[in-house]
Amino acid sequence: MKFILTFVIVLSSLHGLTQDIPKAVLKDTSGKNGADTNYVIVHKDPRVDLLVKKQAQINEETSRSGRRTDKGFRLLIISTSSRDEALTAKTRVYTYFPELKAYLWHQSPYYKVKAGNFKDRKDAETYQKKLNPYFPKGVFIMNDTIEVKPAKPGEEEISL
Repeated sequence: MKFILTFVIVLSSLHGLTQDIPKAVLKDTSGKNGADTNYVIVHKDPRVDLLVKKQAQINEETSRSGRRTDKGFRLLIISTSSRDEALTAKTRVYTYFPELKAYLWHQSPYYKVKAGNFKDRKDAETYQKKLNPYFPKGVFIMNDTIEVKPAKPGEEEISL
């Protein structure tokens, strides 16, 4: 008896949730006039498209995924299991070489600090010689995927 009563209540509540379409909204779907008249008219402000394009442009310029990547070289500054050592090394890179971008990677159980975005190995070797006095354990050049800033019209792509 409880099951039947519950079933009736559920059915009646579902009936109440159905959507009633006013007759004025219904279109002629018979196609008697030679054409199918099932359609929807959307009135859209054209400024919405401009806003969408502007937001897409902002996202491209500011997001990591919007930056171009290419094959190049980075300098491996330190590979350690101590997070504090890695942060100290990253801070030292920013302190003495603010033009280089430093990256802190965590590959369990190691923290790796890499620096720079070099397209040419010679540029990386130059900075390697400059960084060696600050990091006595050694600075190593490694192949990596680097970030390349998009070039403005009339300029070359920049990487450091």
